[in-house]
Amino acid sequence: MSEVRICVIGGGAWGTALALNARRAGHEVSLWARDAATVEAINTDRANPRYLPGVAIDEGVHATTDPAEALAGAAEVLAVVPAQTLRGVLAAVAPHMPAGATLVLCAKGIERATGQLMTEVVGEVLPGAATAVLSGPSFATDVARGLPTAVVVASAGRERAARLARLLSTPAFRCYSTDDVVGVEMGGALKNVLAIAAGTVSGAGLGASAQAAMVTRGFVELRRMAAAFGARPETVMGLSGFGDLMLSCGSAQSRNFAYGLALGRGSALAGLPLAEGVPTAEIAASIADDRGIAAPIIHAVHDLLRGRTTVRDAVAALMSRPLRDEDE
Repeated sequence: MSEVRICVIGGGAWGTALALNARRAGHEVSLWARDAATVEAINTDRANPRYLPGVAIDEGVHATTDPAEALAGAAEVLAVVPAQTLRGVLAAVAPHMPAGATLVLCAKGIERATGQLMTEVVGEVLPGAATAVLSGPSFATDVARGLPTAVVVASAGRERAARLARLLSTPAFRCYSTDDVVGVEMGGALKNVLAIAAGTVSGAGLGASAQAAMVTRGFVELRRMAAAFGARPETVMGLSGFGDLMLSCGSAQSRNFAYGLALGRGSALAGLPLAEGVPTAEIAASIADDRGIAAPIIHAVHDLLRGRTTVRDAVAALMSRPLRDEDE
């Protein structure tokens, strides 16, 4: 694959990790961040101590606070900002988007204000823009350090998805491709909510059996929700659904799991790193209600986050639901 210019929008841990990966794939890389201190650290110290401490940043990654400079000549653009801020960031960079570049969405979530998936947000802010989604079981620190990782790239056009997968793949970062965009988006968004549930069970000391039950039954809810949006079952069973759920529900490296741990322990939540599952829980519960989808775990997470119930009461309510066949 010949070298192209790739722009990464977002200077957090995941944006920096993907910038490093793009550089390893042999591409010219620019990174746009609003935080001047982060830009200075990347360009001068070859580090991002605020978001990715201990990781050396290749000389070929150039950071800037100027979106016009970052986006100039980019063939592909990776949008790596939190889901709830994507709309505003895209509006800010829209005047500088290169014609013909694909916008690859790397955030996982559902916009709380509108209930829209990230591709739908792009459709309103940048109508007509070519889009793709990158998702799957991946921690920023693993990718940044070059540890083996597999993800999936989705686009409505199979050839675009396959081309991007080839473009971003390295010996340690394997990209699969699919045209099931909604399946990849739903898996990535809902696993964050379920990771909070798993972390809460662990933090409350309810045992490994309870955690396994929570994750398994949570996956049933993820499948129901994704199917209601038209996702294919095999996508949900793949990297962006089941795979990402496995990773996020089993490690405190997951911000959502860590948030659930604190919630289950009764620890202070203020100051914890951003957990996308928090805003997503509210809108996911609302969508389930609107569409008549049974999602008791998602609702329980939402109620916990709003202070409407306690961990023990939420678990008791889940355990006392009517008995039924497992496949219902």
